[in-house]
Amino acid sequence: MSAAPKQLHDAGQSLWLDSITREIVTDGTLKRYIDELSLTGLTSNPTIFDKALHGGDDYDEQIAELLAAGKSGEELFFELAITDLRGAADLFRPVHDRTDGVDGFVSLEVSPLLAYETAATTRQARELHARADRPNLYIKIPGTPQGLDSITESVAAGIPINVTLLFDAAQYRAQADAYMKAVERRVERGEDPAIESVASVFVSRWDVAVSGEVPDELENRLGSAAAIRAYVAYRELLGSDRWQRLENEGARPQRLLFASTGTKDPVLPKTKYVDELAAPNTVNTMPEETLLALAERDSIGELLPADGGDNEELLAEFTAAGIDLDALAERLQVEGAEKFEKSWADLLERIGGKESAVGAAG
Repeated sequence: MSAAPKQLHDAGQSLWLDSITREIVTDGTLKRYIDELSLTGLTSNPTIFDKALHGGDDYDEQIAELLAAGKSGEELFFELAITDLRGAADLFRPVHDRTDGVDGFVSLEVSPLLAYETAATTRQARELHARADRPNLYIKIPGTPQGLDSITESVAAGIPINVTLLFDAAQYRAQADAYMKAVERRVERGEDPAIESVASVFVSRWDVAVSGEVPDELENRLGSAAAIRAYVAYRELLGSDRWQRLENEGARPQRLLFASTGTKDPVLPKTKYVDELAAPNTVNTMPEETLLALAERDSIGELLPADGGDNEELLAEFTAAGIDLDALAERLQVEGAEKFEKSWADLLERIGGKESAVGAAG
């Protein structure tokens, strides 16, 4: 077993893969990562599935079957995705069972076209989780202002949720409030409050956004700094009276997840964000190349202190350099939602092309 991934896992951070293809699920690659690289979960999004569908003919046989059954478009896509994620969920099921449901999850995203419709998002989250029929599958809902009610309604209904598209501590706290409202509702109704959830804070997009706009000594340092501020908020919340009352009722912490941890600048070490965000009781979901780069390492550095160390001083330097951190976080979330919609449109276009090609071949 590779040293650095195991050390991170043993320190209390879960390593998840931010990628899925049918090939890695079926050819033994994912199982090998679980056995050798301490991998304990997986996330997906429309862009990831778009790339997987573009990569070859692995999906053609199932597409032909689904077309024959009268399925197309979004409905056909979800059937393909659920097939892949069921396979991955089954591979992670021993992890899920061993950790009593804390780890070993895979994630499937609701349609971003429902972003502004609470009832429709909640309904689709319930339907997708039921269709997948796996206890270790998260449904991803964006933690935008429009998504907060859907998060509350879905968790209150007992659906494990991956809250995605968070960028700063304020957005983290807002969705944490939505999550705790749901848990409080379950406690009031006498229902099991232990509904698993993660809150996904995106990292690398910060550095891309301010590239060339800050002094050289601040380049590629904002992503981790923003994520560390969110981590401090997370640790503070776990110590709050509100959360501890819920924990006394049997609730489990909603773990913080570091997402978008692949480096965009080719001059940077591939493990930069992994190195800087090594923190207990969190998750880091990383691209395959980042995981493999980490596997080549013999050790990890120091773990993040609960108070973030001197992180606030670093963030103050960005403010002094003219960066409005609150406004940028809001902009990144809005842009992220727009990118989700574009990725979804691209994915459905890819599905349409596959439908035509497979239908013609049939």
